[in-house]
Amino acid sequence: MIRSYLYLLFFTVIFVSIAQSSKAQDPQYSQYYAAPLYLNPAFTGAEQATRIGANYRNQWPGMNAQFTTFSAYIDTYLDDYNSGVGFLVMNDVEGAAELRSTTISALYSYELRIGQGAYFRPGFQASYIRRDIGFFENLIFANQIDPTNPFGPTLPGNDIAGLGEPVNLLSLSFGGLFFTEKFWLGASTHHVNQPNQSFIEEGNISRLPMKISLHTGIKIPLGNGGYRNDFTHMYKQRYFVPTINYKRQGPFEQLDVGAYLFMEPIIFGAWYRGLPYKPVEQQSNRDAVVMMVGFNLLSGLNMGYSFDYTVSNLGIQSGGAHEVSVSYTFPSRNQGKPRSRDTVLPCPKF
Repeated sequence: MIRSYLYLLFFTVIFVSIAQSSKAQDPQYSQYYAAPLYLNPAFTGAEQATRIGANYRNQWPGMNAQFTTFSAYIDTYLDDYNSGVGFLVMNDVEGAAELRSTTISALYSYELRIGQGAYFRPGFQASYIRRDIGFFENLIFANQIDPTNPFGPTLPGNDIAGLGEPVNLLSLSFGGLFFTEKFWLGASTHHVNQPNQSFIEEGNISRLPMKISLHTGIKIPLGNGGYRNDFTHMYKQRYFVPTINYKRQGPFEQLDVGAYLFMEPIIFGAWYRGLPYKPVEQQSNRDAVVMMVGFNLLSGLNMGYSFDYTVSNLGIQSGGAHEVSVSYTFPSRNQGKPRSRDTVLPCPKF
């Protein structure tokens, strides 16, 4: 029994040592435009209305070390100040070690008109991040065993200062977004201050790497669809939207390349994620082929489901990844009044 406890202690020390030298990655969403505030703080208030949304992702459910992520957000636009403000919460659990991260963010953006139908939005995000390892809750260290009663209640104790204690971080992020009626280009940099995320207190430094994202796309109209059976007396929209999303964090790089097809009210999406010509740590940088379906209603309700078909060495036995998104945009308070912007943001809601 004592040998088992010592083995657990040895395993824990090795695990923490690896964690200290590893290059952490932020969680990701395949439906990145359905998580706009997480993608880029410059998207805050971009709908010029109040919007709420939620995202859920379950990655590799076929393995014991699955990853689950949930987030919810709300943002609105302050027309008198040309500003967007928002609030984002996220919970992420990684693998068998149950590395848990809870993030609470406040976001702000400002909208500038730089030409006829052309706009630029800088954005800022301040986040409080709390990280802990649930694995430690079930461990018993050697100095917690009572030698007079080894099978009795354990004693308080911990062999490594700070081991298993939560880590609290402050992360600062920035972004920018340029868009016209049919084109957009955005960039964001997260964790600019690279806070220390080490779980060991005594002089250990493990910086949270900066994450850089570049995203762009173009909206291509496909002509009018059928006639809407409502009070608007307009034709249904149809358009094709190729998109690219590049992200880099530490030594890891990924590229999402794909497109959306919107046939009101149904939207389809397909894209590939990976950089096969640029391996990471001598491993092939292939991730997944993603398929998505959803709907976008005039009422402001949007829902989407996507599945990641894993093409990395893990294979489909990993279970891929399931992702669900939902959002609702409330009617504008200024409905019926002249809009402060003559261009609608062209990027998809998924």
